[in-house]
Amino acid sequence: VQLQASGGGSVQAGASLRLSCTASGGTFSTLKMAWFRQSAGREREFVAAVNWSGLSTQYADSVKGRFTISKNNDERTLYLQMDNLKPEDTAIYYCAAGFPGGYLPDSPKGYTYFGQGTLVTVSS
Repeated sequence: VQLQASGGGSVQAGASLRLSCTASGGTFSTLKMAWFRQSAGREREFVAAVNWSGLSTQYADSVKGRFTISKNNDERTLYLQMDNLKPEDTAIYYCAAGFPGGYLPDSPKGYTYFGQGTLVTVSS
């Protein structure tokens, strides 16, 4: 499975962005997926996850109520709608895909495939 993330950019605080992650290869509809992010000097952190069907989601407390993750199996695409962006959301955002079961949804160890990342910069 190859993942291609896009949609990052530079915006001001309070703005919105929508990230996309398109998958090629593999059986997309059977994969759980997630977004992680990494900012300068910090370790990669969990942002949001969705199960294989798209019906179950989980969010980090820092983005709950502002970000929405969704998975379109027909389009083979994962989305992350980010509203009311804050400067602390500035990071490289990575999409990830993995097989159901095993680790909890917020653990990067549960994901086999990672995209190349897309940069989000939020200025105050």
